[in-house]
Amino acid sequence: MLHPKAHTGEPPAPAPEAMAGAGLRTFFNIAKAWRLTEAQQLGLLGLTARSTLFAWKAKAAEGGVKLGPDTLERLGNLLGIWKGLAILLPQDELADQWIHRPNDNFPFMGEAPLALMRFSMEGLAQVRRHLDARRGGWG
Repeated sequence: MLHPKAHTGEPPAPAPEAMAGAGLRTFFNIAKAWRLTEAQQLGLLGLTARSTLFAWKAKAAEGGVKLGPDTLERLGNLLGIWKGLAILLPQDELADQWIHRPNDNFPFMGEAPLALMRFSMEGLAQVRRHLDARRGGWG
């Protein structure tokens, strides 16, 4: 009997380390576009140690990074935010500045979205949900 996944014609799923490396490489490209400080990058990734940030940056190029579920969820939300901004604000400059500009809409209450995103997983999720709702989609 064949294994249920044998010969399905689908390529094998990439290794978790390769996916983590790709996610981190994308994050660092987004961080550059958004002009994030090291402190802001640390907050968005849920890190406290600069050494971890630098190690991840170096290892991301190689693709051999192991990340926990919390960090993977943070990266997923950040990529969703980036995607939502790219759809809603097709001009790169406007999209890249949006997270820094004060916003009177809920849930920002006059603060810049980055202030909400930077300190908690729930803040990241709220910003992503806000953008998903604005563009009329959830994925």
